[in-house]
Order: sequence, then C-alpha cells, then structure tokens
Amino acid sequence: MAIDLKAVEQLATDQSSLKAAAGLAKPAKWSGIGGSGDGALIWGECAGSGANPYRVMADLRDLGNKCTCPSRKFPCKHVLGLLWLNAEAIVPFTPADTPSWVSDWLGRRRGASAAKPAGNAAPAGDKDLRAAQRAEPETIEDPKDAARREAQAAKRSDETERAILDALDALEQWVGDQLRLGLSPFIDDVTARCRRIAARLVDGKAAVLAGRIDELPGRLLALPAGDRPRGAVVELGKLVLLARAFRATPRDAEIRRAVATSETRETVLTDPLALRVNAPWEVLAEQVRTRRDGLVSQTTWLLNLATTGPRFAMLLDFFPASAGRRGSVFTPGERFQGELAFYPSQQPLRALLVRRDTTEETSAEWPIPDEAPSDALTRPLLAEPWIIDIPLLLPQGRIARDDTGHIWWRSADGAMTLPVATEAQGILCGTSLTRTAAIWSGNRLTILAAQTPWGRIGPP
Repeated sequence: MAIDLKAVEQLATDQSSLKAAAGLAKPAKWSGIGGSGDGALIWGECAGSGANPYRVMADLRDLGNKCTCPSRKFPCKHVLGLLWLNAEAIVPFTPADTPSWVSDWLGRRRGASAAKPAGNAAPAGDKDLRAAQRAEPETIEDPKDAARREAQAAKRSDETERAILDALDALEQWVGDQLRLGLSPFIDDVTARCRRIAARLVDGKAAVLAGRIDELPGRLLALPAGDRPRGAVVELGKLVLLARAFRATPRDAEIRRAVATSETRETVLTDPLALRVNAPWEVLAEQVRTRRDGLVSQTTWLLNLATTGPRFAMLLDFFPASAGRRGSVFTPGERFQGELAFYPSQQPLRALLVRRDTTEETSAEWPIPDEAPSDALTRPLLAEPWIIDIPLLLPQGRIARDDTGHIWWRSADGAMTLPVATEAQGILCGTSLTRTAAIWSGNRLTILAAQTPWGRIGPP
C-alpha cells in the first residue's frame, strides 16, 4: 500500500505545515521506523523540541493519523513528515511487530472515521509541494552588518551579566534577612517569601535560579516538620554558594547554566563536542510534577547497563499544564539500545534521546556499584556544592521501619543508613534488595527502582 506526495499536499492544513514537513523528511530526524506486514500501518519516532521523541503513526487505508506532540494543527508536521518519508520511499518501512502504542491507538479509532480519505481531503488551495521543497537562497551578509550585530550582542551580554549580578546581590541580602529574622517565620511564610525573591531574579535575567527558588517551598514542606529547619539552612546555603560561584566566574558555562539559561536542544544535538553515549538503557521511573510557573515537568530516569559512560541519564521535558497529561514514550522496566546526547557538564546527567532501537531489547544486568555509597554522595557535592538531586546506585541492602515508624535504607553490612522519603509498602519493606536506584535530595532518599533475588520491583 502506498501514497504519493499529492496526498500529503492535500492533507496539509497550510503551506507552512508543508514546508515544515519537507524539513522533517530526512532519515536523521527519525528512529524506530516500521510498518505492518500488509503495509497499511506505518509508524516512527521523530526528534522534537522536547527531551523525548514524538511518536507518530498513520493508517494508509484512510490516512488516519496520530502524533504525541502538542501541536494544534491536524495533521501536524510530524505526521506529514512520516507520510512524506513513505511517499518518497526515503527510508524503508521494514515490516515489524506493531508496537503497543500503535495498537492502542488503532483499537481506539476502529469503527470511527479519524480522517478523511485522500480523495476527499480539503483542496490544496495555495499549497505548493515544489515551493515546500525549494531551498531558500543563501544571502551574503555585509561585513559591516555582521560587525554591528556582534557589537550589539556583546553589549547585550554585558548588560545581562550586570543585571544578573545585581539580582544575586539582592538574593544574598534576602538570604541574610531570612537567617536574621529566624528560620521558624521563614518556614511558616516560605511560599510568599520565595515568590517575591524569585520575581526579582526573573527581572534580573536569572530565570533558572528563579525557577529553583520557586520550587524551594515544595521541597522544604515535603520534609517532616522536625527536619525543615535543617533543610532550610541547606537550601539557603546552596543558594549563597551558587551566587558566589557565579560572581567569581560569570562566564563559566556550567555555572551560568544553573543561574541564567541553558543550551537549546538544537545546540546540544549539533555540538560536535557534546558527549554521546550509545548503550543499553533501562527505564527506571518517570516523575511528572506540576510546577508553580504553570509548567509540567516530565522527568524520565534511565540507568546505563553498560560498563562505561555516565551511570544515569535524565530526560527532562516541559509543557504547559493547560495542555493536559502527555502520554509517556517509555514504560518503567523497559530496556532498549539507544544513543543519548548529554548536556555539557562536569557530571553529565541531563540528556536528549538521539536514537532508540525498538527492535531489540538488551538482557544486560544492573552493574555493580563502582564506589561506596558515602563516596557516591560526596563526590557530586565536591564538584557542584549547590546540586539538588544526586542519583545513586546502591549496593545490597534492605528497606526497614524503625520503632518510631520512620523508613530507612540500610546497607547489608550495616555501614550506612539513609532515610527514605516515601512510605514503603507491600513487598518493598523488609525485602532484600540486591541493587537500588534512588535519588538523594540532601535529606531523603527517593527510590526509583530496585532489584531483588526474584526480579525487579518499582518504587513504593
């Protein structure tokens, strides 16, 4: 079963969608391309603006389609790009078992007309395939214009740096005021106080640091009441350390990333120096959280099953809360071979999924921790004292409840115990754990997943 480019042109809502689809009709943009044995269904995963690729699928019998992107256009540019790949045979759609996410979509749309057949599609109007494929002519820039633009960029950079330094001065004064007035009043009014200084930091172009402070009340109030004063001191101390680090080296890319802005997805993917790791990965867990700024953060934690490269990877995506809950492209416990591009860092963690092999699963076991838990906790803090979350791969141990009802992770040799943030329920409490993947937030341990002698178990 095949379609032609005329059908793609008819399906496009406008010329801009058609132009965008032409830009996506490139093999490098896609992974996991496949099709059903009869050629009626096609699917693939397209790299988008988020950390996770968009899952795209289409039924060639009536051109029904679905994409996990948040676009309000139907069909979106990703669907058009997938159909373009098929119409031009740019990549082979090798017959394969239908992924569950395609089957789920197909089951929901059976018996309903999800799209018009190509023959009944809307008129092409002013849409033009040739114009969409046409490369834009290169323009030769006047050297004087280039020099003027560089001078303006340098001026803006200096102004931004001065604004950030002024905002950090205000932050340090604010921290001093909180300590002078007392931790108890600060904890009681933490939301309002943090909101005020966060707004000042946004005005001072320290947006990333402002977001961190805006989320501080949630982290602090999640602690037991007796631990909040200590937690407040730790949080405020880390803010001062980060502010002073920026003041000492304002052009340091990693510190600037923690205060002001971060690289775009495109910058990371096109950076020839960016760390890329092709390895077997296991999906540990997914954390979805609504932030105070109205965005939803979707964090997917991955464990590297190979013996080299970063042990953990964090795929982080943001989308408006008004867009509703997005479906995940991963399932906890799923294993896959894939290539990740890491954001530049002394301790690479945040990454982007470049390619995922959906046809084969690895059978590799969880690696043996290569350092003691105490070293795994202190090493990241020595490099970045202001770090919030530290992922850990813990050795053999168990989860236990003490006489006061508190939950602890205890190593098998009894050398270390760490308090657990969430309630241990069911099989996890008291079970012997051969390996435990968790996040240490400075006060509590959040368990992502664990291995037992009889298999993997999820978080409590």
